[in-house]
Amino acid sequence: MNKRYLVVLLALFAGLDTIFTFGQYCQQPLDGDLAAIVVPSAWYRPVLHDPFGWAVLSQNAVYAAPNRFFAHAAMVGYLRHVPRWLHAVASPIDSIYLAGALFKTGVHVLLLALLAAYVRLGSPGTWGRHGWWLAVALLVPLFQTAGFNGQMGIVSRSLTYSFFYEFPVALLLVLLLPFYRVACCQQPMRLGWRPVVAWLGLAVVLAFNGPVVPAAAAVLFLGIGVHWLGQQWQRQKGEGPGGPAWLSGQAMGLLGIFAGLCAYSLFIGRNNAENAHPSTLWELYQRVPQGIFNELTSQLGLPLLVAFVLSNGWLVRRFTLASAEGRRVRQVLRWVGLFAVVYIALLPLGGYRPYRPYILRNDSILPVLLGLLFAYALSTVYLLQQLPARSRRWYVGAVCVLSFIFINADRRLWLRDGNACERQALAQLAAAPAGVVRLPADCTVLGWLPITDFRQSAYNAELLYYWGVTPSRRLYYQ
Repeated sequence: MNKRYLVVLLALFAGLDTIFTFGQYCQQPLDGDLAAIVVPSAWYRPVLHDPFGWAVLSQNAVYAAPNRFFAHAAMVGYLRHVPRWLHAVASPIDSIYLAGALFKTGVHVLLLALLAAYVRLGSPGTWGRHGWWLAVALLVPLFQTAGFNGQMGIVSRSLTYSFFYEFPVALLLVLLLPFYRVACCQQPMRLGWRPVVAWLGLAVVLAFNGPVVPAAAAVLFLGIGVHWLGQQWQRQKGEGPGGPAWLSGQAMGLLGIFAGLCAYSLFIGRNNAENAHPSTLWELYQRVPQGIFNELTSQLGLPLLVAFVLSNGWLVRRFTLASAEGRRVRQVLRWVGLFAVVYIALLPLGGYRPYRPYILRNDSILPVLLGLLFAYALSTVYLLQQLPARSRRWYVGAVCVLSFIFINADRRLWLRDGNACERQALAQLAAAPAGVVRLPADCTVLGWLPITDFRQSAYNAELLYYWGVTPSRRLYYQ
């Protein structure tokens, strides 16, 4: 098939999947943290008045989320304005879910595009500029909205988690893209003053977006440091050229500034009032093996993908290890594996959460999952270009089978655990007479669990009134 026509088919596949995914996102219910953050509650108000945690330094203050200002600010800004803007095209109730679906779809597309860009930069070959579309097509089935979402979902069912996990990690990929580009080209980094200013601004935003970005960045910095020391050691032995060519003075300076910001963010994050430590650090580490076991055995998706990536590594070694490109792909796979091991090893340092009893969950290991997707796409694109013709036909069949398994798992457009019940409850609340309203307990309504005490619905009532769903502040219970 002509490569141009194949690219058109790949683009059509990605576009149709995005539309399908948007329909799934429109059906996801609202989570229990949303109202308290957007209103905001007294619990979360301090962080909005202290972006950089000065109170922690000056007063040793302890309050909720001291190093998450920009995540809170983004969520408050978006959800206090966009649902109301959408009243022009949708009802107040529909506009809430539409706003959430638009944000999740935007993050979904951004992560997909960035991962494909990383794969394209890391795998020059016969596909040329069309390699980006090939990477997109390989990655599309792995973004599970239903199916294997609970095990390896990239975009969470919770809108709050999308602001606090997926969106910052997507911006981290944007921040690191200039470094990755020059590393692939083995050229020193030379950015003009305008890109440097923009980069520094984004670095500040990311450092104060919660612990996930600083933690992932810390592991990356460790890897860069180990690689640099290894190069220096080889240089002293006369076996190598010295440090990486891309690690110029400018690159080291920018990374050093970001590392300092991340270290400060992690420091003030120790005073997070949300941290719960019923166990010692050793007891938390004892929970990790069970967490790994649960992640790998709860559904088919993750172990299948891990097995495929390991098989890709073997195929690269078996057929193309003699080439410099093959050795480089194998090295990337090893670095991704090392990143996953170190990141998971550091997870218990982030503390305990009752909703993550075994430390690992798809949201807490999001950087590892993205690394796994990157390793899969990079090695698969490489093998599709380099395998012998006969082996390639079998390999294409294996890739198609893997993609079909993931597509089939995520095939359901009308979600079984969607928001239809919650929508009906909100409509009932809007039509009810003034006073405390009793709603059915068949589903959650802006909560993690059904609300049995009407006083617990105060912030929900405030937000629903602000959005125009109810004509007054109406408390409710279920």
